[in-house]
Amino acid sequence: MNFTFLKKLYDRFSNDIGIDLGTANTLVYVRGRGIVINEPSIVALNTKTGRIIAVGNEAKQMMGRTPTHLRVIRPLVDGVISDYEVSEEMLAYLINKAEKMSPKVFRPRIVVGVPSGITNVETRAVYDASRSAGAREVYIIEEPMAAAVGIRLPVHDPIGSMVVDIGGGTTDIAVISLGGVVQAKNLKIAGDKLNNDIIKYMREEFKVLVGEKTAEDIKIAVGTVEEEGDPIETTVRGRDLITGLPREVIVTDLDVRDAIGESIAGLIDGVREVLETTPPEVLSDVMRRGMFLTGGGALIRGLPDLLSSVIKIPVYIAQEPLSAVARGAGIVLEDLEKYNDVLLKNYNELPLS
Repeated sequence: MNFTFLKKLYDRFSNDIGIDLGTANTLVYVRGRGIVINEPSIVALNTKTGRIIAVGNEAKQMMGRTPTHLRVIRPLVDGVISDYEVSEEMLAYLINKAEKMSPKVFRPRIVVGVPSGITNVETRAVYDASRSAGAREVYIIEEPMAAAVGIRLPVHDPIGSMVVDIGGGTTDIAVISLGGVVQAKNLKIAGDKLNNDIIKYMREEFKVLVGEKTAEDIKIAVGTVEEEGDPIETTVRGRDLITGLPREVIVTDLDVRDAIGESIAGLIDGVREVLETTPPEVLSDVMRRGMFLTGGGALIRGLPDLLSSVIKIPVYIAQEPLSAVARGAGIVLEDLEKYNDVLLKNYNELPLS
């Protein structure tokens, strides 16, 4: 049997799919079509029947509004799978949705982005869930590497490049050269942590209880890390912790800076630690070329300027930072042989490889 011919046949008549499996959002890239899905990594579960009733945007609309027999959960915590069965269902839903947009005969090949530094057990869980969800072959890539590929950095060249990928559950800081990660650090300081900081601040300073979605809205509306011209403010509605009744308060950018200040300082310390342990030759490249911010956290007002002033190197927001990892996974799919060295351990045990 000519396995090479069969492999070419499979590759021609199956979809290649890149997935940014994020704590907050999951993006799906289909080769030849680009990013076709961008939905929250949220699942609504009926606890009476054990059935999943909604995934993604539909499930997010149910947050904070469900009866007792429905639970809205995030199957990924800090960028890794915390609920295997629900994660598998979510992946199957997303893969099937992507497949329907461009039907093919055979099951798809998939490249999945995961946080840097996750364990072999966590990596294997992502592989197994993806295979069970319908993938023919699964390849795993670290998210900062995928982001670097997605924003077209020269990852294979003997040149140091630095990427800070600030996602929902984790922040990945990595220095990359010659197709590998020279130095990296994974922090649990990211979008969700900042939301929790705002919830805590609202409870302690305003004696008002707000939910995760409201905290996210506050962060987007008035979140800054440095004072920028005229103050900005937003109206927030929540429950008064003293009276138990609804209450409306005004929240300013100063309030948000106070709320997230400690976490931002921790993020900057993480960047500094990576630079301090980077080899001098690579560090000189980073000083000359600067660092690149990707992920939703890159859009926090004033963050590039603050990082640049503290670290003393140029800081740039990548073009379309929210989709950098998914685009990188897609580029890897276009030429798996070229990018084979940037992938993590290959668990595929197929005779066609």
